Parts: sequence; structure tokens; C-alpha cells
Amino acid sequence: MTLRSIAGRDAVRPVAETLTAMAVASVAFRVVDAVAAPLAAALFVLSTPTLAPWTLATSVYAHAGVGHLFGNAVLVVVAGVPIAAGTTRARFHAFVLATGALAGVAQVWIGGLLAPATVGVLGTSGAAFALAGYVAAANPAAGAAGRLIERLGASPRAVVFVVALLALAVTLAFSPPGSALVAHFVGLTLGIAAGSVRLLRV
Repeated sequence: MTLRSIAGRDAVRPVAETLTAMAVASVAFRVVDAVAAPLAAALFVLSTPTLAPWTLATSVYAHAGVGHLFGNAVLVVVAGVPIAAGTTRARFHAFVLATGALAGVAQVWIGGLLAPATVGVLGTSGAAFALAGYVAAANPAAGAAGRLIERLGASPRAVVFVVALLALAVTLAFSPPGSALVAHFVGLTLGIAAGSVRLLRV
């Protein structure tokens, strides 16, 4: 067995574990929902006005349907494997859980401010967008662009504003109708911020 094959297997492992957690949580949600919908919501859906602590984790991995699960799984694989290749399993899982939870909280809090009705969120999309943002910000091309911006003397505020606009544009372009736009935007922004400082690098 070569070092390359071992490294490749190690890179896939945390991604496969994440996909497994997504599948198990999604099946559990659907089973419980078929028997007792209020219990399923209490166990898996991150919602307002009360945020149940366990839903900070369960809501990240559970999905409402196969299409929802598949779409997020594809992004987790595409963006997750290169990240997992350069970090540890623990850091990868912590990043997915933390960005997913933060994106979900932002979705329900901001959604709650915009609409008086109870707002709930479910799915890995916030974390998946964070993984994509990390890959985009941590690649050499982004580093070269950053050095060019520094040479041009652009102010930090202007850079943040432009990055936020780009993140918003990407969010709107790649979010299907009716999806959690705030969670996608916050996840992507968190990923870009983490990738720009290579937060997961070991």
C-alpha cells in the first residue's frame, strides 16, 4: 500500500462519516416524523422561539427528503475531500458541526425577525456552503488575488464589502427556491473567513 493511497483513504474517511451521519439522521427523522411529527420536530428541527440544545447538532445532519439529502451530500463530497486531505478528522467534523449550527441559528434568528411565525431549519447546507467557501478561499488563486489587492492598497472595509457581495451573489445563484438563504450565506461567509486564514491546516 502506497503513502498516496493511505492519504487518499484518510481524506475520504471523515467525509464518509459525515455522509453516514447525514443518512442515519435523515432516516431517523423520517421514521419519527411518520409516527409523531411534533416529536420529530422537537428532536431534529432547529427552531424558534426556543432553541433546543440538541437540535444544534441533529438539525445539521437530518434532512427532509432524498433530494435535499442528495444535493447537500454532493457538495460535502466535492468540497469536503480536499479539505479533509489537509486536516484532521476531529477538525473536519468540528468545522462541519460548528458552521452548520451557526448557519442554522442565523437562519432561525434572522428569519424570526423577518416573520413572526415559528421558523425551523433542517439540513447540512450551511456546513456544505462553508466547505465550499473554505475551498474557494484557501486555494492558491485566492491567495494570489489577496496579495494583488494588498499591493493595490484597497482598504480592508472595501475588501470585506466586495467579498460579502460575491458571497451573496453565489448564495443566490446556487440556492434553490425556498431554501435557507440566510444559512447558505452565513455558511459560505464563515467558510471564506476560515479558508482565508487556513484555519484547518495542520
